[in-house]
Amino acid sequence: MKHLRNVIVAVAVCLLCFTATANAQFAGTGTTTLSLTVAPEAALRIDSLTTTLTTATTVFDNYTGTTNFTYKIRSTKTGGSGTITAALTTPFGSGGPVLPSGSTDLQFTCVVSSPGIGCTSAQKVNIVDAGTVATFATDAHSARAGNSGSVAWTLVNDPVYETGTHTATVTFTVSAT
Repeated sequence: MKHLRNVIVAVAVCLLCFTATANAQFAGTGTTTLSLTVAPEAALRIDSLTTTLTTATTVFDNYTGTTNFTYKIRSTKTGGSGTITAALTTPFGSGGPVLPSGSTDLQFTCVVSSPGIGCTSAQKVNIVDAGTVATFATDAHSARAGNSGSVAWTLVNDPVYETGTHTATVTFTVSAT
């Protein structure tokens, strides 16, 4: 009996301890610590959903056009980097420009606002080769609304192309580490 009474007293004391602790948590104010880990990130928006390539004359001048885009980037503070590339992911198709591996018939130059560094020479794009639009250094940060860039395309006007409309898809990819 004495043992049972001691157990009951011990349980009652424990319950009182928990009750006091639970009640002590309620107050007029309280605090917490917010913690986050910021990772490198990159995103882009293509502002020219269709880029029409045109020629200034009908005497086999090259076709030209411009694709505008907006990018956001944050690269790692130490050792980070980033890129924007452009790759031909769907060729022009039958009767249109044929751009095999190594072809330089479709090229672009680029302009990218800081913190990006635009391509310094014409970049070729074909069914294998992607061109580098921009590079980013360590600790690169774009504006909250994003930064601008553009790609100026040049396509050789080859007389072998059949008349009519030909379309191809170029995929832009941005990355950050």
